[in-house]
Amino acid sequence: MPQGTHANVLSSLIGIFSASANEATSADAAVNSQNLQTLNILQADTNPNPTPTKKEADLSVVADSALENSSGPSGAAAEVADVKTTDQISVYTVHPGDTLSQIAQMFGVSQSTVLLANNLKSASDIHSGEQLVILPVSGIQYTVKKGDTIASIAAKYKVNVDDIVGANDISVNSSLSAGDILIVPDADTTPASTPTSSGSKGKPSSGSTSSSVKGYFARPTNGIKTQGLHGKYRTAVDLASPVGTAVHAAASGKVIVARMGGWNGGYGNYIVIQHSNGMQSLYAHLSEVDVTPGAYVSQGDFIGKTGNTGNSTGPHLHFEILGAGVRNWNPFN
Repeated sequence: MPQGTHANVLSSLIGIFSASANEATSADAAVNSQNLQTLNILQADTNPNPTPTKKEADLSVVADSALENSSGPSGAAAEVADVKTTDQISVYTVHPGDTLSQIAQMFGVSQSTVLLANNLKSASDIHSGEQLVILPVSGIQYTVKKGDTIASIAAKYKVNVDDIVGANDISVNSSLSAGDILIVPDADTTPASTPTSSGSKGKPSSGSTSSSVKGYFARPTNGIKTQGLHGKYRTAVDLASPVGTAVHAAASGKVIVARMGGWNGGYGNYIVIQHSNGMQSLYAHLSEVDVTPGAYVSQGDFIGKTGNTGNSTGPHLHFEILGAGVRNWNPFN
């Protein structure tokens, strides 16, 4: 092959390799440039607010049926402002660093309310990851002394007689014995010398529910109504029946509480179902609980059996509707 031909071939090969090298270099440079300009640099979480407890935040129900903060790095009680008082039962998952006082303040209830509802003895008994039931009633546990009456206890703690009667599933004429345990809702621990006037604090307004709710709930068990409207918001009735009578879901929904064993704020063994209309149905004093939290049930499904557990004076089902937004209503009153 002539010498000129060799030179041309060699020049062509050098040009090809040079172009390839240049392209690779340009590609690498582009990638590197893109990484340096667009790479998300890891940074530590910062909070410009020196008092995070004052930060507004919304709560929502998540998959594990717990109320969790939708803003903030962890959703802990320390990062959530006071939650508006509600007439529904809430379930809260304890986060690292949470304290009993923070949780109680967040839900607007007393620390003793949280302890009693979860069968805890002290604030040190709460642990990260634990789910706490938060009842919509703030109060204290009171041991009846000789000579006490419902009226005298109401006067002492500046509450209404009807509130004590409703919170303890008793009648206004019930006799008290020394040693009995009562829940005193919204108790003022500064004793008063005179009783307060009849009325209600922080309760839903009186009125009737929407017509769309009529027929929504089916009767949960066989039994005779032995007590009309009572409870914190006067939305509960008592249906008396022998221990072991079947209890059925009054409407379809998700089980958010299923407690077997313990006082549980006076409810004994009880179940709470969250319904798609925003309301909750509560079934208390059960002898048997046959559902678990997170389970979905249909209207009429068997969920447990009537009993005489908790603060109960005889076998019956305490059936309560929560979240209706009004007082003095229960479909079976």
